[in-house]
Amino acid sequence: MAVTPYKESEAGKKEQVAQMFNNIAPRYDFLNHFLSLGIDTIWRKKAIACLKQENPKLLLDIATGTGDLAITANKILNPDKIIGIDISEGMLSFGREKLVKLNLQDKIQLISGDSENIPFSENYFDAATVAFGVRNFENLDKGLTEINRILKPEGSLVVLEFSKPKTFPIKQIYNFYFNQILPTIGKLVSKDARAYSYLPESVQAFPDGVDFINHLQKAGFKQTYYKTLMFGIASIYYGKK
Repeated sequence: MAVTPYKESEAGKKEQVAQMFNNIAPRYDFLNHFLSLGIDTIWRKKAIACLKQENPKLLLDIATGTGDLAITANKILNPDKIIGIDISEGMLSFGREKLVKLNLQDKIQLISGDSENIPFSENYFDAATVAFGVRNFENLDKGLTEINRILKPEGSLVVLEFSKPKTFPIKQIYNFYFNQILPTIGKLVSKDARAYSYLPESVQAFPDGVDFINHLQKAGFKQTYYKTLMFGIASIYYGKK
């Protein structure tokens, strides 16, 4: 059974995820950096660095949120164009405000879009990225197959996602923080009682490590690999069309 933000709701996961991010959009960036102690910024840079040698000119950032990964990609890769898609219009509106402040609205375009029905033709992008978004896909395999479709031959996908540490005492500390501290602070600041309880639940349900590599390969990706970050708190996954 799929893990959803609002268990009492009859809406599908996709609609619930969009509603959740619309609810927390005003405080999302602050909470992201505060709750991760700023480490998420370092992780994004490491994920984008995987594409540096490939020098992609047209990049798609899926589940772009407020555009943090797209902004990082622009700084490190300097492509001709980055398009970010997300199902939450609330997150996109805050992202567009950031782009105007940074004078990046001509380089980065944020549009409404669904990972399972990407509004672009096949063989369109040089590379695609997803940061902390694949676990929110309603249908993981459908989403990954759709990403494969819009990539050019030899195009690359980089995914940054939370994973589950397995070694003592990191596993115990991580579980306590994720299940006790994070939901409490998130609830107080975001005013959404479920959003930051859904986070650890969705991470727990996500097929990380080798299991996710299997999903990538099933979707048609090759030359796949992954590497863990911070004792397994997060992982970077790579695949080539």
